[in-house]
Amino acid sequence: MKSIKYLRVIGFLEGVSYLLLFGIGMPLKYMAEIGEPNRIIGSAHGFLFIAYVLLVLKVHYDTKWGFINSFWAFIASLVPFGTFVADSKIFKKYLVA
Repeated sequence: MKSIKYLRVIGFLEGVSYLLLFGIGMPLKYMAEIGEPNRIIGSAHGFLFIAYVLLVLKVHYDTKWGFINSFWAFIASLVPFGTFVADSKIFKKYLVA
């Protein structure tokens, strides 16, 4: 299940980029009027978000996930800390030792 391992890594990175975007990039842009970090972090987050969504689809087909697991995995990418929760509640169950 290599795709699950990749999903866990991308999910972690996507979650970190989401928190950096809202915790550092947005405040710098709107409070200090410094837009460049937001542009860089936002671009990285966008790439990671798309990779995460594509990997959720790949894992859905590889592991024959039901609708509920895929739904919650998608929702996790929209909520701060969501990918971290999805990792512990959904993704770890499908790892082969």
